[in-house]
Amino acid sequence: MHRQTLFPLVLIEMDERRLNRFDRHIVLDQIGLSGQIKFSKSIVTVIGAGGLGSPALLYLAAAGIGEIRIIDDDVVDVSNLQRQVLHSERTIGLKKVTSATDRLKEIDSNLMIRFFESRLTPENAIDLITGSDVVIDGTDNFQARYAINDACEELGVPWVFASVLRFEGQVSVFNYQGGPNYRDLFPSIPPRELAPNCSEAGILGSVTGIIGSIQATEALKVLLEKKDVLSGRLLIFDALKMESRILRFGGEQRGPPRIVASPIMNKKITPKELERMMREGEDLFLLDVRREFEESIASIEGTSIRIEHLQIPARIDELPRNLPIIVYCHSGVRSAAVVEYLSKLDDFSGSVSNLEGGIDRWSIEIDSNIPRY
Repeated sequence: MHRQTLFPLVLIEMDERRLNRFDRHIVLDQIGLSGQIKFSKSIVTVIGAGGLGSPALLYLAAAGIGEIRIIDDDVVDVSNLQRQVLHSERTIGLKKVTSATDRLKEIDSNLMIRFFESRLTPENAIDLITGSDVVIDGTDNFQARYAINDACEELGVPWVFASVLRFEGQVSVFNYQGGPNYRDLFPSIPPRELAPNCSEAGILGSVTGIIGSIQATEALKVLLEKKDVLSGRLLIFDALKMESRILRFGGEQRGPPRIVASPIMNKKITPKELERMMREGEDLFLLDVRREFEESIASIEGTSIRIEHLQIPARIDELPRNLPIIVYCHSGVRSAAVVEYLSKLDDFSGSVSNLEGGIDRWSIEIDSNIPRY
């Protein structure tokens, strides 16, 4: 790293005790003694000591990071213990930064920890992130992520993004060696309906453990200046199917979506209009944004794909740019939010319409064989 270390000489020269401690790292050709010394000189800032921050912090501490900074203004609640493995029943009611510090010191007493009982905002992000070698995002809201992104871009600091919901998680690295940033993937904040948090939609606790551990891994690779980090790539993990895939973004062939200068009015289409288009053989893309169990009840014949409305921002690459897109859900509410989001991206401007009344109105007006629910 570019900075002169402030840590004791023993951390740099690696005395026998610490050589033994990190032996499994040092024997790796990709890390070696020089890499372990890099870790001991590094400053990693973790924003949020919750579901994602817990595993990330534990593995960073165990890896021999010299200084860890923790930013969190919350207290430990009993509802956190289902997934926030850094905390325990003993620490309920304590500040999360205090609980986290105590636990991490149990892992490595030489670890330098600085904590800030603050909520990261656009106003304080620069001050809180300055001096970091890499930042890990353990937040659960878009506003904080945009603040992290803009501060890291201004400071030239790479950061590791993640989000989790239900059985799914996503990870990417932004602002790394000239790579894309968060706004290249998410140019604007999605509508509220497309951005619920875990308290509203739920989360399998172990998913946060998997995704937070991946964040720690990517942060360590960033410190080692490896090429194969998740820069320009979004890892999407589905625990239910035990599958993962990579979405590439920010490339030369098709750049990230950009915001249209003037807003596009949401288009609507009635079931009778859609039925006519389908009957006349017009080329179109019929997008179902309902949940999987709803699809098992019934679908509109000719549906092109089902992508749950909450997953649209992450799976936007699966939507065509050269066909009209008709979006439907049960009653037209969720599909309207999707149309609003897509209509703000110039790749889709003027080509996305909402099926009024959804599949329920389709059942009433077009196909009575479709069960209503």
